[in-house]
Amino acid sequence: MEGVDRVRIQRAPGAVLCGVMLAGASMPQHTWAQEAPRPGAAEPADVGVVRQLDRDVVHATGEGMVRATPDRARVTVTAEARDRAPRTAQEKNAQAMAAVQARLEELGIPSDAVRTTTLDLQPQYDYVDGKQRFREYVARNSIEVRLDDIARVGEIIDAAVTSGATEVSSIEFDLKKRDELEREALKQAVAEARARAEAMATAAGRAFDRIVRISDQLQADLPPPVPLRQAMRAEAVDVQTPVAPGEIEIRAQVSLTATLK
Repeated sequence: MEGVDRVRIQRAPGAVLCGVMLAGASMPQHTWAQEAPRPGAAEPADVGVVRQLDRDVVHATGEGMVRATPDRARVTVTAEARDRAPRTAQEKNAQAMAAVQARLEELGIPSDAVRTTTLDLQPQYDYVDGKQRFREYVARNSIEVRLDDIARVGEIIDAAVTSGATEVSSIEFDLKKRDELEREALKQAVAEARARAEAMATAAGRAFDRIVRISDQLQADLPPPVPLRQAMRAEAVDVQTPVAPGEIEIRAQVSLTATLK
């Protein structure tokens, strides 16, 4: 385009970037705006600024989505102990968590699948007639247990509770082969973006040439952590805690720019 030194791309919030840009063609006012250079002005840093349009291009976006059933879970288990003496509270807590971890080991949970997430000792107070009075110390120890067999989630929860855990606070579901599924979603997104670009090129009386720029964005819609609150029970569990993992969605969005011929 003669006399045009730079072109700024303007896109409304939430709009899909999708269109054909032909050298020498007129541009709709709501999509493009010309900006004349000022003598001696510094070069702007805007990503959407192009020095000169010397070729015809098409912009398109595409989306891909893959659904999968979770095959991995992380369960947070907590042991809590109370006493007026801080050392005694901590010792009781250590004994309770040691019993929980020993039970998990008996059930075949490897040591590298268990990690400590919280270790806490805090004083507790009562307020009587506006005055603070010490009540006791509370010691808490929380661990996260990774399970690669979803079918065992309920079994592990019940085993932790009956062996000394005072709380099971959440379950998070995930995928072992997330990378593979992300790549599959990206392939779908690229295929859709290319198909759109080719359709626009054909409609404009041109032919798709080659992709010169491409970018991606991934998003995994994981099921939210399942909140659980279970009090410690000394007796055996007759009915296993039911757990429903649902599905995980992995979405990919791709933006591409291709030349026309």
